[in-house]
Amino acid sequence: MNHSAMLAGRILLSLVFLIAGYRKLMAVAATAGYFGKLGFPMPEVMAWVAIAVELGGAILLMVGWRTRWAAWLLALFTLIATFAAHRFWEVDPAQYANQMNHFLKNLAIVGGMILIAATGPGALSVDGRRRS
Repeated sequence: MNHSAMLAGRILLSLVFLIAGYRKLMAVAATAGYFGKLGFPMPEVMAWVAIAVELGGAILLMVGWRTRWAAWLLALFTLIATFAAHRFWEVDPAQYANQMNHFLKNLAIVGGMILIAATGPGALSVDGRRRS
């Protein structure tokens, strides 16, 4: 296995969640409003849950600690977000292609998380060092 490539892949996938979580943290009220518009129950609480999952999961994935668990958590989170926010089958024709692209991109991220969960983090990780 190319452990450097595995580290790079974990970092690149983590950036999506790290940046999204940070942006939510900087605009909690707007995030809660958006979640309410999407129909989430308790949107204020869900905003903080999303922030914790995205920031915490990203950090765990980057450093490679509890990596498989973090990857499954982020995969589930992404699936929920995908079906809640990117319902391309419900939007007007002008938004159809954009929402479908976001939907498919998120499915690709879920695929990446499943690969990490299946293969583990590699040697360049806290988990990998603990096994050595």
